[in-house]
Amino acid sequence: MLVKTKHFGDIELDESKVIIFEEGIMGLEGLTKYALIFDEEEGKEPTIYWLQSLEDPAIALPVVSPFIIKADYNPLVQQQLLEPLGEISEDGAGLFVLLTLTIPKEVKDITANLKAPFVINSDTQKGCQIIAENEDYDIKFRIYDILQEKNAKESEGVKEGEN
Repeated sequence: MLVKTKHFGDIELDESKVIIFEEGIMGLEGLTKYALIFDEEEGKEPTIYWLQSLEDPAIALPVVSPFIIKADYNPLVQQQLLEPLGEISEDGAGLFVLLTLTIPKEVKDITANLKAPFVINSDTQKGCQIIAENEDYDIKFRIYDILQEKNAKESEGVKEGEN
């Protein structure tokens, strides 16, 4: 299927990649169909994805895996909040968690929302946004230095592999 986007132009998307947020997303409740868009660099996992609305070409939310910025990320959540995801395997292997990023004019002030992650069940292609009960999870968790450190380590690894 051809998807029109404001920021990425026209993109060809396999219909099996459509993610349904039956209850919508906070602030975007009327939009329920999304896809994850990212640069495919060979052998490299993307740092930032874009959760692109398939119903409004102008809506694309920057998102990141929480484990890139907080290795021990473990949101506490009431089980019924995960019901929109459909059947979840016992080990949760099909679940994919993403955090919304806020990217202001000054990129050094970039933040991630630890409090309201997106959870996607890759087995059912259903998603939901939950509110973590963890009191220490910030809505605006600063991540610029963490991303810089990660990129520096990746660059060092590439240089070592070239020798």
